[in-house]
Amino acid sequence: MEKETEQELIKKMIGFQKEEITSSIIYRKLAAKEKDPHNREILQRIAEDESRHYATLRGYTHQDVSPNRCEICFYVWLVRLLGVTFAVRRLELGEKETSGVYSQYPSMEHFAEMARDEQHHEEKLIEMIDEERLQYMGSVVLGLNDALVEFTGALAGFTLALNDTKLIALTGSITGIAAALSMASSEYLSTKSEKTHNKRPVKAAIYTGIAYIITVVALVGPFILLSSPVLALCIMLVMALLIIAFFNYYYAIARNESFKRRFTEMAVLSFSVAGISFLIGYLLKAVTGVGG
Repeated sequence: MEKETEQELIKKMIGFQKEEITSSIIYRKLAAKEKDPHNREILQRIAEDESRHYATLRGYTHQDVSPNRCEICFYVWLVRLLGVTFAVRRLELGEKETSGVYSQYPSMEHFAEMARDEQHHEEKLIEMIDEERLQYMGSVVLGLNDALVEFTGALAGFTLALNDTKLIALTGSITGIAAALSMASSEYLSTKSEKTHNKRPVKAAIYTGIAYIITVVALVGPFILLSSPVLALCIMLVMALLIIAFFNYYYAIARNESFKRRFTEMAVLSFSVAGISFLIGYLLKAVTGVGG
């Protein structure tokens, strides 16, 4: 191996060291915040693996490397907002690249071992983490899917049929709150009939209702703040797209699924319904003469 290539490899290793020591500290901090003993043990074991990887790399570089403090703070706040599983999954996505690089050096025994750790051991540990918010993910999916598809369509129809932002906001709010209560009730009865020990009917209903109401507030907001129905509709559709993107990004990482597929599917469905409803509103306005 030429001297320049050796220098490049050492530089890469120092970068990997920084990632490993940063990840180790993050996992330890997450473990300290985790209340469940089983989950806490998983996070501690992952932190130990990352520390071991750092020590292995130090054996090659013979240098001490400081962790990325900004990244540590970012993940501490991330777990407070979106939960441990989301933060851990996001960490693992970043480490897949490192694992791929380790795999490029099969002749180096320690690198091959670290690659196997990244690809298998840590992933199995993470899959054991079971957060309550993920158990009720189906209820949140139900609330958001129904709200986005049904409510974007309703507001699009109201926009052309009523042509008054205040009236659209009032009608939409009443419709949205009634629909949220209806969806929450349906989820309660559905969960109760399933008789599952992992989900409580009341809590499932609350998750569904809250997800629906938050979506209603976000989508009705532009009609409350703006006087132009068309502009409010455009902003509402952008808000719907952002909600779809945020939720599906969270879901894709937490469940280790494809973000692109879920996002495209939900966005196409919601906007298709909105377009059809807009046309229905136009036809009803033309036939009835209301708002004309």
